[in-house]
Amino acid sequence: MTGTPCKGGCRGTRQPHRYLCLTCWHALPAAARRALARSDAHAVARLRELHRQLEAGIPLTEIEVTP
Repeated sequence: MTGTPCKGGCRGTRQPHRYLCLTCWHALPAAARRALARSDAHAVARLRELHRQLEAGIPLTEIEVTP
């Protein structure tokens, strides 16, 4: 599988232009996935929220992202 390391902590790889690998993506709460999938002026801020929480060690199932 090609790609870059997943930031979800799973040791998997994510495909280009994806935030996480599919396994980690599906571990996120549905509300967080919906928010991260939105493409608008706040998309980068939501991605930063995700990265901050991942770096802080918050479990994927507890991640919250501003809608």
